[in-house]
Amino acid sequence: MAADARIDVKTLFQKAAGDLSAPELYDLARTAESGPWFGMQASRSGESARRADFEWPLVSEHPYLGKYGKGTAAVHLGNGHERLVNPMIFADGFNYGPSDLDGLWQWFNTPYSEAGERLFDQLLASGIDIVLLGFDTRHDYIQVNAGVARACITKVITERQGKAPLIVGGVSMGGMITRYALAAMESDDEDHETGTYLSYDTPHNGAWIPLNLQQMAYFFESFEAVAPGKASKASLIRSPAAQQLLWAWVEDSRYSGPVATASPLRGQFVQELADLGGFPQRPVLLGVANGRGDGHGPELRPGEIVFDKKFLGGLVGSATARYQPAYGTEQPIGGMHLGLTTRSSTTSMVAPFDSAPGGLLDSFGQVATVLGIELEEAKRWSCFVPSVSAIALNFDPISWDIELDKNLSSVTSDQTALSEFCCNVTNTEHSAVTPTLADWVLRKIAK
Repeated sequence: MAADARIDVKTLFQKAAGDLSAPELYDLARTAESGPWFGMQASRSGESARRADFEWPLVSEHPYLGKYGKGTAAVHLGNGHERLVNPMIFADGFNYGPSDLDGLWQWFNTPYSEAGERLFDQLLASGIDIVLLGFDTRHDYIQVNAGVARACITKVITERQGKAPLIVGGVSMGGMITRYALAAMESDDEDHETGTYLSYDTPHNGAWIPLNLQQMAYFFESFEAVAPGKASKASLIRSPAAQQLLWAWVEDSRYSGPVATASPLRGQFVQELADLGGFPQRPVLLGVANGRGDGHGPELRPGEIVFDKKFLGGLVGSATARYQPAYGTEQPIGGMHLGLTTRSSTTSMVAPFDSAPGGLLDSFGQVATVLGIELEEAKRWSCFVPSVSAIALNFDPISWDIELDKNLSSVTSDQTALSEFCCNVTNTEHSAVTPTLADWVLRKIAK
């Protein structure tokens, strides 16, 4: 797949149709000033987070490219504990800027069943101490934040009462950060004292954000006046974390060429992780996927138009987006027009990632909302972390020579890097807590 997968962009410059400095153009550009696109959702529970028993500031002792990562650990002691006894380190995931550990707590402690069950409360009741790990710069290099994870592991070992093996993992990219950290510690002959590794919808082999939406982020960003120090809509896509995480990436709205591992940062990260052994070898490796495991993805038709918005009849601007087509040559995926510039894009030999089984992100919905486009709920969401990636199925993370709709129900232990995994019964929002996943996690670690 990867060798031939590419995007091609055509750019047209047209004469002005009326006064393109009109208030409508200015208002459209202002509407697009929304901050970084494509981050994970913040908590929507409306409830206050549980107050941490204590917090630790963390500084990495292992620099990457000369950078020392920083972060914070928020410690929630298990019921009846006055000190750490049975600690679980759970790292924050893919987003821009500093972690919101209160929001992370709320997200994973929102009731997931009609009975009002809450995952974190259940873990605390079982005697597990939850150490939420956050990062000052979530969008930085995975290796930089892995240094913060190593500092957290070392701190927990120092503060722990007794010798209970650690549980270490995280949600989304947090699972990649802790995976790298544990493998690096083993490579350095440093005892991480971890018995269980747990990843929650982690893109072990890569993630997906629609290429046409990546281009829109760059395109509409060029029309906004960003205040110094403020992040623009393409800031997350442009970040080292995105370049390392996404299987297909484009560097700007004009880019034509190969898209698979288009950023050298991804290829370098994949190689560095492989050099460390790929995964830590000592812990039991557990993972859950928010996507289905039976090969059925969301009912999105490859190549279908998701939205086609024209501003002032198309005189001022327009934005068109399609779900990723299934392979083919020069398949249209969308385009954008604002002011004097029009761009249209096609892809060749790119798999229909949007409709793959997996954890869903409201990528189309985020863009539609910012651009003032009304979009029905079902069209807002598409695959972000394919199930085949979340369960660490054995395939090349560079070439992605794998069927996205592979039935995972009969996968054997030699076909995945994980010791055990669980897929959800439906394709749900990336990182969402569901009864299926919560029950499985509780059975595996709350013993």
